[in-house]
Amino acid sequence: MKPHHWPWSFLFFSALGVITTIAGIAAFAGLFKGVHPLLGDDLAGWGLITSAIAFFLSGAFPLVLRRLAEQEGA
Repeated sequence: MKPHHWPWSFLFFSALGVITTIAGIAAFAGLFKGVHPLLGDDLAGWGLITSAIAFFLSGAFPLVLRRLAEQEGA
């Protein structure tokens, strides 16, 4: 049985997704109001959460392709 390795791009985009999710939650909590006017807006949290979802989906593609290649025996 071959060992399973996580693709680097999956790890990279997942880490970005986690960081952006934390930033989105902080924006919803109002922690960024004094940092920058754009981050003080209520829609900043939604934008960061949407970006986090996009990062997670971008990381899922290489993971799914790796799993499919392993099933094919490559």
